[in-house]
Amino acid sequence: MNYLNATPIQEQAIPKIIDGKDLIACAQTGTGKTAAYLIPLLDKISHARHDHTSTLILVPTRELAKQIDEQVEGFGYFVNATSTAIYGGGKSEGWEQQKRALTTGADIIIATPGRLIAHMQMGYVKFDKIDYLVLDEADKMLDMGFSDDILNIVRQLPKKRQTLLFSATMPNKIREFSQQILQDPEEIRLAVSKPAAGIDQQLYMAFDHQKIHVLEHLLKTQEVQSMVLFTSQKAAVGGIVRAINKLGYVAKGISSDRTQEEREVMMREFKNKQFPILVATDVLSRGIDIDNLTHVVNYDIPRAAEDYVHRIGRTARAATTGTAITFISDQDQDRVIKIEKLIERELEKRAITEELGLGPAPEFDPKRFSGLHGKGRGINGRSGGGSRDGRPRREGDKRREGGEQRRDSRGPRRESRPAPTAAENGTVAVAPSDEQAAPVSADARPPRAPRPHNGEPRPEGEQAARRRKRGGRSRGPRPEGAAGAETKPAEAPAAAQASE
Repeated sequence: MNYLNATPIQEQAIPKIIDGKDLIACAQTGTGKTAAYLIPLLDKISHARHDHTSTLILVPTRELAKQIDEQVEGFGYFVNATSTAIYGGGKSEGWEQQKRALTTGADIIIATPGRLIAHMQMGYVKFDKIDYLVLDEADKMLDMGFSDDILNIVRQLPKKRQTLLFSATMPNKIREFSQQILQDPEEIRLAVSKPAAGIDQQLYMAFDHQKIHVLEHLLKTQEVQSMVLFTSQKAAVGGIVRAINKLGYVAKGISSDRTQEEREVMMREFKNKQFPILVATDVLSRGIDIDNLTHVVNYDIPRAAEDYVHRIGRTARAATTGTAITFISDQDQDRVIKIEKLIERELEKRAITEELGLGPAPEFDPKRFSGLHGKGRGINGRSGGGSRDGRPRREGDKRREGGEQRRDSRGPRRESRPAPTAAENGTVAVAPSDEQAAPVSADARPPRAPRPHNGEPRPEGEQAARRRKRGGRSRGPRPEGAAGAETKPAEAPAAAQASE
């Protein structure tokens, strides 16, 4: 299997697994995590001569399940260990084959949680003698919403077992989750290493509707032999593939919408260099071994900074060189700061849209665009400013910072007012200031009434005053020459009493 020396994760994990201890291991993808647990488990299986399924490995994607199944076959060639991959997306015959494997038994079952749950609900799956449980790429499984399925599966397993949790990142949710299924685990945590020195990291500023044109320019100017383009949106895969094909390049897309047969054929053709560009979601960012990639493109910046390292780590493997291209739109800029902090390096941001005749690129200003994360996306993926609640921001509107007043669309901008008085917090509506509207005399207004608590309508005078307080206009003519009337100090205690 071409392993000459143990990698750091293998060096630390194998002795602990042989000792029978539960384990949490954190190491980035591509560091040999699969062999770190398969080698000691196969060693145990070879000596124990189990007459039942001894090992269950849960993984997030079909591709990873199939790849681990192949690695079991390679590592266990002289061990006579049997394994079966259980995953969805296939034809009906695949279900029957999986059913036979689950009922007749195999030493190792590698499964995606959703498909395994479907089999277990049929009543013929018996895992009451499982000795070893492995959660591979656990953080990705939780991100995909498999936590409940995993817990349902674990409830069917014997409590006396060895549990191994391998993850590329270690967020708090992984620690909390591990407490539910592991017992006094040992912990191995290897820092996320920096991207390989052979990766040329190129960042380009571009609005969403400019990205495909910038990509066209890069395809023409760079020698692209084999490229994986990652997008965070499954629905965008088809559109990107069609756009690249219109440019005269052969591209195919892979996502969970494809059947397993289609995905396997596509991966095989891509690895055999039968077409140069593969558009994919994050199903390919973890654990999938693709050799000799010359380019990786982040069409969208991933949510987690660690995922950026995992994605671009698909290229420049085994001391080769490669190019990682990342597009930065307005709504993703704060993620770039997190990436730079992780890799401890500031990356150059290039803007080439104007020289390509595409208009200006977004300005790199992470503080201004912090927190948008795609809320400014418009029709056809066009990007623009957006408010925090997702509505497009009107021209001239200003982001509210700290105590800045919201601009009212029904009138001119109002000056900031002092902190509300007891009357404003209570039941008495305060008359607007001189800058807002012509004041109304106290005699011209009906007496104020306490705020109703039983759903009854407010008195007309109070409704008008509240409208003026919000910046609206009261209906009906105002008395001419009316003098301003402020709330009398004596009314404030009464208002407070009514409020209490």
